[in-house]
Amino acid sequence: MKFRRQRLGAVDINLTPLIDVVFLLLIFFMVSTTFTRETQLSVDLPEAEGQASETRDDEIEILVDESGTYRINGQALVDSRMRTLQAAIYKLSAGDTTMPLIITADAQAAHQDVVRAMDAAGQMGFVHLSITTRLPSDASDG
Repeated sequence: MKFRRQRLGAVDINLTPLIDVVFLLLIFFMVSTTFTRETQLSVDLPEAEGQASETRDDEIEILVDESGTYRINGQALVDSRMRTLQAAIYKLSAGDTTMPLIITADAQAAHQDVVRAMDAAGQMGFVHLSITTRLPSDASDG
């Protein structure tokens, strides 16, 4: 007995539904993304007694917010790793470790994040390190 082979039709894949789904996903992610405008960062400084120092143009300021993210002279870093922090400091200082380095940390910032900034500066050889504070408020305030 000889069976006839059936001829297979040309296999055709319709890409239109796939493209529609990709466009719908793209629109969904574009709409659901929050667009934040970066404004000035609010930092609640710890209190301490002391004299205010003069500000210089050639200083580096590391800002640590309460969530543990870093900003160096107002520029946010992509992550909070030590290597990223050191690379950003080196870029601004151009290897000059005599520049004054100021750490401004939120009062609610984790101790680990402040120590990481101090450790990064210390490993790079910075010796003029200061920490920003604010004058204590009167006891009648609260």
